[in-house]
Amino acid sequence: MAKFCLLLCFSLLLIFGFPAIGSATKEEIGIMIHQTLEPLWDELIANRIAGAQFTLNGTLYKLVANEGKNMLHVKKYSPEGRTPCIVFAYHSFDGEEGFPGDLHVIVGSKLLGHNKLLITMKAKALNKATPVNLVNHAYWNLGGHNSGDILSEEIQIFASHYTAVDSKLIPTGEIVTVKGTPYDFLKPNTIGSKINKLTNGYDINYALDGSGNDKLKKAAIVHDKKSGRMMEILTNQPGVQFYTSNTLHQKGKGGFVYEPHGALCLETQGFPDSVNHPNFPSQILNPGTFYKHQMLIKFSNF
Repeated sequence: MAKFCLLLCFSLLLIFGFPAIGSATKEEIGIMIHQTLEPLWDELIANRIAGAQFTLNGTLYKLVANEGKNMLHVKKYSPEGRTPCIVFAYHSFDGEEGFPGDLHVIVGSKLLGHNKLLITMKAKALNKATPVNLVNHAYWNLGGHNSGDILSEEIQIFASHYTAVDSKLIPTGEIVTVKGTPYDFLKPNTIGSKINKLTNGYDINYALDGSGNDKLKKAAIVHDKKSGRMMEILTNQPGVQFYTSNTLHQKGKGGFVYEPHGALCLETQGFPDSVNHPNFPSQILNPGTFYKHQMLIKFSNF
């Protein structure tokens, strides 16, 4: 049976609020979490897998469907303890999900200077080739966690293409241009400017420009003009999932109820369902090889 062990070390990260750097009033930038009792790092195989199955090296692996006939995220875990730097031990891939190989994963974060957070996720395949796609699934509202929706926030996404999906949000395999679509944020624009052209909101993977190497590149910039807060995200991954909390309804910090479009997610990642699309960048990790995902988050005010 495949097993997964994740050691998560991070320090000085506030789960329900990050200090707005450079603000004379020391206001908070709200961080909204998918499930407030879970840690920030809960997506082990991120995003969707069509039909909850894939074939690798001639073997068909059948997974547990949890979104209709498909699979969305692998995120089972069992916290075993905490230290002053907050350490979690995770155990997953115990055979229930049907993934082939064992992984050893370490995720850590580090504050750089007074306004940058570097997140590093590393994995090693121990015995068999197996898929891996780790993400940070934080929910953000730069206006503050109780400021309402994020539709007036301005976003720029550094991607000329996105991976097209069907009605179930499963990638079709096509990588298409954003030009002339509601997904075009090559120039800064408010999130709400085009959202009415979509059924529920944004939940799409962008193919970032300049991919193909391990260097950090710009993925997105978000700006809340009311507060002056800005967040810039860089990554070494080929994609970023832009999600506008289309089904969010959860009681959160101070008893405030978070509603749809009350936050946004920018999940740097490998392409969704890459195990079923040979034309997508591979997320298969072979024994003796290493996976390294970095995400740099910069905060500023102006």
